[in-house]
Amino acid sequence: MRVSDKAHELTIGQLAERSGVAVSALRFYEAKGLISSRRTSGNQRRYSRDTLRRVAFIRVSQRVGIPLSAIQEALSNLPDGRTPTRRDWKRLSERAELDYRIEQLVRLRDTLTDCIGCGCLSLGACKLANPGDRLGREGAGPRNLMLERPRTAAARRGAAEAPDGEGSCCG
Repeated sequence: MRVSDKAHELTIGQLAERSGVAVSALRFYEAKGLISSRRTSGNQRRYSRDTLRRVAFIRVSQRVGIPLSAIQEALSNLPDGRTPTRRDWKRLSERAELDYRIEQLVRLRDTLTDCIGCGCLSLGACKLANPGDRLGREGAGPRNLMLERPRTAAARRGAAEAPDGEGSCCG
């Protein structure tokens, strides 16, 4: 590594300060393979500056509810040796998954005051909206809110998909 490259590296404390993420979270991300560092002769972590972009992507993705496994899969497609380009980030944004989450949130917002089809029959309106718990025959979870989940890149390669309703409140 050239001397000038080392000058552009960040310590774990600097990365934490610049990203707004706790040092413990950065260690966790590294343990999960989401970010990487090199070790100095004194065994201290040093991060390349593009790690700031990866951390930002991780945090925003988590905030909108994308599972860490999906984030890890997306980041595994990025090159390690260079700063990701606009094309890399565009390829990373799996539109089908984002559209699915947006649809879920809109449906939740629009139907939250009505029966969400959880099969609980606890609301007075359930007798009208879900007579005889007809939605319960369709399966567990909030049936009116559940959408068919788009296939992820892993599923397209033949890996098992997450079960429907993953992370839902009534599933």
